Amino acid sequence: MSSTSVTSRRVLIVMPALNESASVASVIDQVKRALPGGDLLVVDDGSVDDTAKLARAAGAEVARLAVNLGVGGAMRTGFRYAAARGYDVVVQVDADGQHDPDELDALLRGLDDADIVIGSRFAGKGSYKASGPRKYAMVALSLVFSRLGKTKLTDVTSGFKAMGPRAIRLFAGYYPAEYLGDTVESLVMAIRAKLVIKEIPVVMRERAGGTPSHSPVKSAVYLGRAGLALLLALVRRRPAVDSSDSA
Repeated sequence: MSSTSVTSRRVLIVMPALNESASVASVIDQVKRALPGGDLLVVDDGSVDDTAKLARAAGAEVARLAVNLGVGGAMRTGFRYAAARGYDVVVQVDADGQHDPDELDALLRGLDDADIVIGSRFAGKGSYKASGPRKYAMVALSLVFSRLGKTKLTDVTSGFKAMGPRAIRLFAGYYPAEYLGDTVESLVMAIRAKLVIKEIPVVMRERAGGTPSHSPVKSAVYLGRAGLALLLALVRRRPAVDSSDSA
């Protein structure tokens, strides 16, 4: 894979957003300052607040989904938008402020020798801690995916990641929308397509506003659902890109 400078790539930041009116404008502003050459698409995932209005006012393109499809459905929209308009890179950034835009440059540089770069909370930078069933699920998933991908992966459920041309082509064709499909099943698809996956350490911040997507009750069943998501991902067969394609 040839090395390409960050500035020569057409980069699309895709920001899934569900009722994030408290933070979306601030996050857009931070992303624009951190990556002034990139474009930004906010996918309003069925919000009932002013998320879309505030995102447009902040200078982002907005795609509105009529109903809530989840992060996977929102990202599917983003990948199809990127493929139709010839973008070289898609970066997923949360609208709640947890993903630090100052880490974007490092994610993009990671694509010099990879197709997917995951921003890991557990790779030695920052103090993020998981506990209970969520921690066990993350550890188990990391062990399985490190073996499947033949590389060390510590944070396979991270939503902070950059994806190059081959990943865009793969995910524009199909991107899973089920619970954890946007992380677990999408990585299984990428591994089967022989895409190069790596991670870099990043700092995750506290939410800038809104409501956390995982309550303590949901965390209690996280381990079982994560295992089921992995099992379904391994059983399913999805289309892959030709591994000989250049990125």
